[in-house]
Amino acid sequence: MGAAPPLGPRLKTVYGLARMTRIVSLIASSTEIVCALGLEDQLVGRSHECDYPPSVKHLPYCTEPKFDIHGSSLEIDQRVRGVLQEALSVYRVDAEKLRDLRPDVIVTQTQCEVCAVSQKDVEQAVCAWLDARPTIVSLSPNALDDIWADIRRVAAALQVVERGESLVARLQARMTAIAAMARQQAHRPTVACIEWIEPLMSAGNWMPELVEQAGGRLLFGEAGQHSPKLAWEEFVRADPEVICVLPCGWDIPKAREELHALERKPEWPNLRAVREGKVYLTDGNQYFNRPGPRLVESLEILAEVLHPAVFSFGHEGSGWVRM
Repeated sequence: MGAAPPLGPRLKTVYGLARMTRIVSLIASSTEIVCALGLEDQLVGRSHECDYPPSVKHLPYCTEPKFDIHGSSLEIDQRVRGVLQEALSVYRVDAEKLRDLRPDVIVTQTQCEVCAVSQKDVEQAVCAWLDARPTIVSLSPNALDDIWADIRRVAAALQVVERGESLVARLQARMTAIAAMARQQAHRPTVACIEWIEPLMSAGNWMPELVEQAGGRLLFGEAGQHSPKLAWEEFVRADPEVICVLPCGWDIPKAREELHALERKPEWPNLRAVREGKVYLTDGNQYFNRPGPRLVESLEILAEVLHPAVFSFGHEGSGWVRM
């Protein structure tokens, strides 16, 4: 008889008793990935931003921002840059709480220190642990292919490889179907996706791919690259047919509140998208800025906005509104 196979992290034996993996997710998107893989019951901790599915809100959170998150887009940008200029992380990890939770696996990221806790933050928090060293899974989503790879990476770390492949296949199939219908449309409108209002920034990373699949042409931003700053004069010259406002970390009411920074500019009323009523506010926090399973819903929102006669997924009013 051969040797018994080693137990993976999903099922460990302690003093003869089996227990499930203890997972701490420190990114909102990875929390959604863990839940989509059917492992929500193994989550024992989260970040302060993890809020979907709503059932995870009862979990203790292990992070907090080092700056006041309230204020205008310009004020928040200045606070974040002030912290980063001091070579500090934007977020604080509660090392003591993390240790008390005794995680087997911690999921974090390396993509953006402004968006979530980084791998460096987590490593510093656990470096003093003497009794155990949890597995740290670090995600790096810059483009759509990276997101599929990250889902597979989480699934592999949690010993549910087949579930990961199945989830990726389902998500890709839904997006492929939308893209196929969008390609049949004769007109592909020019689109500006605003990821931050003041200073003005265009969406990058996976957003150019989503806009293309939804049947549009993104004017600013490059697939796989961070969101670039955008000069207002350049924005006006491009005169987009459609403007989608999807600020990182903000819901629709907050985006509406901050839009005055653009509306007060003298050129705003003369922009084509404004004149034709094609300025849309979206829930950037819940959808576009989370590189996880709900990027499919983000694509659905874009498809509804760009080709309303063809696509209707029921997101209007919750995922997006017309200005």
